[in-house]
Amino acid sequence: MHGRARCGKILGRVGKELGRPPGKIADIATFAARDFGIGNRRHENCSILTTSVLYLLDPNDPKAPFPNVAQAEREPDGLLAIGGDLSVTRLINAYRRGIFPWFSDGDPILWWSPDPRTALFPEQLRISRSLRKTLRRGLFHTTTDRDFDAVIHACAQPRSAGGGTWLVPEMIAAYRRLHHEGFAHSVEVWHDSTLAGGLYGVAIGRVFFGESMFTRISDASKVALVHLCRLLSERGFRLIDCQVLTGHLIRMGAEQIPREDFVRMLDRWCQVPDWHGRWVDGETSTQCHQEDSSRNLDGYEDEVTR
Repeated sequence: MHGRARCGKILGRVGKELGRPPGKIADIATFAARDFGIGNRRHENCSILTTSVLYLLDPNDPKAPFPNVAQAEREPDGLLAIGGDLSVTRLINAYRRGIFPWFSDGDPILWWSPDPRTALFPEQLRISRSLRKTLRRGLFHTTTDRDFDAVIHACAQPRSAGGGTWLVPEMIAAYRRLHHEGFAHSVEVWHDSTLAGGLYGVAIGRVFFGESMFTRISDASKVALVHLCRLLSERGFRLIDCQVLTGHLIRMGAEQIPREDFVRMLDRWCQVPDWHGRWVDGETSTQCHQEDSSRNLDGYEDEVTR
């Protein structure tokens, strides 16, 4: 059976079983083995059951370790675990290990660690000539952590008519908790007094884990990324996790990194004392004045393809 189809059938069954008490999780692995020919075993020293397709996390034990990301599925790429919860403790543990949640409305919680991983080093951001012109015109101004709720709700809007969203209410509530605890941050891009674009993500140590961005006016999300890279560079951040590949990110300097290398970077840079708490810095104009344009823009590489 095709990997995605097989996974879909199992998730349909597992989703009905995850509400059972933790002691019944073994029954899920049993039906997976019986109905789909998938072996199961208990992960050493943790309350996780494994199959050849996924790991089942105990929703009542947020401190339980995740399985090794090397055991994630190749198809669908990066699927590692199912279930658990979206508590602050579980989410921070996940991000530190290169794992993130991603699921649709009606599905159980799914945890992913794709290989390769798309990432951006802040100092390697590419700014196209057209974007430089936009920045110099001063059409936008940016803020950080000024309106996290507005940003995440804008990111949750479907990208097309009739389209769905992975930012379901449960996920929005989880990232709002992370924001309240000083881990999740937003960048807002304003045109006059209207929110024109933005992004949000999670900061741990010297790594920023980008989650989503949106735009309502051309270039607004790109302006948000430029502002983020400047801010992170000033604060000594080493890496932005972009999770999955998009042409937009690649054109702005992101690259794909083998998961093994990415995890080693996390092991090093997530341990560094971080900029915890809110990042409100007031309004910062994206207009680059002539006297400091080399500092603000010329430190970044020109984008070859415009």
